[in-house]
Amino acid sequence: EVLTEDPETAFCTLANREDLNSEEGSVCQCLYQFTRNETLTETNKLLCDVCTQRHYGRKKNIKSENKYVYTNAKKQMLISLAPPVLTLHLKRFQHAGFNLRKVNKHIKFPEVIDLAPFCTAKCKNVAEGNTRVLYSLYGVVEHSGTMRSGHYTAYAKVRSMNNHLSDLVLRGQPPQALETEPVKGQWFHISDTHVQAVSASKVLSSQAYLLFYERLL
Repeated sequence: EVLTEDPETAFCTLANREDLNSEEGSVCQCLYQFTRNETLTETNKLLCDVCTQRHYGRKKNIKSENKYVYTNAKKQMLISLAPPVLTLHLKRFQHAGFNLRKVNKHIKFPEVIDLAPFCTAKCKNVAEGNTRVLYSLYGVVEHSGTMRSGHYTAYAKVRSMNNHLSDLVLRGQPPQALETEPVKGQWFHISDTHVQAVSASKVLSSQAYLLFYERLL
C-alpha cells in the first residue's frame, strides 16, 4: 500500500533526534544508526509510478514494455506502533573472510529507554501530547563462549504486575501518565538450575544478546 505523506512531517519524530545523547557503543547509538535518514541514488533509485505515468502517459502496456522511471528518494525506518513489550536483538557476530566471528564488545544499555526519537510523529497508541515513549528493562539474555559452542544465561527482574501494560495489551489503551523511573524489583541471575540474586549494576555490565523492556509511558 502506497500512502502519500506530507513532505513536511513524513520524516518527523515524536522527539528531536538532535537532542539525543547517543553514546558510542550504546543501544541508543545502534537505534539512531538503524533509523537514520538515507538517500537513495544511482543504482538504489526508487521506481516511481507517478513519474512513469507523467513521462509515458497512462498507457496500459507500460509495464509489459518494461518502461519505468526511477528517481532519487529519501528513506527512513521509524516505529509507527509502540509495542507493549520491546525486544531488542543485538547482532553479536561478524564476517571474517569466509568465517563468522563472535563480537564480545560490551554494548551499553539503560534501565529506562525512550523510543520517542525513533518513533514517527504520528505513532499509534501514544497519548496525544506525549513526547516520550518510555520502557523499563526487565530481562536480559547473555551468551558466553564462541560461535561454535557456549552457554546461555538470563537476568530477570521480579516485580509487581504492571496493570497499565495489561490494558495496553488487552484493550489497546495507551498509558496516559506513569512513573518515569525503572520498575522496582529484585534482579536474579539464572543459569540452568542455579538462581542467584544480583544487583542492577551487575545486570547492566553483562554482555547482552537479547534485551526485554516493558512499556511505562
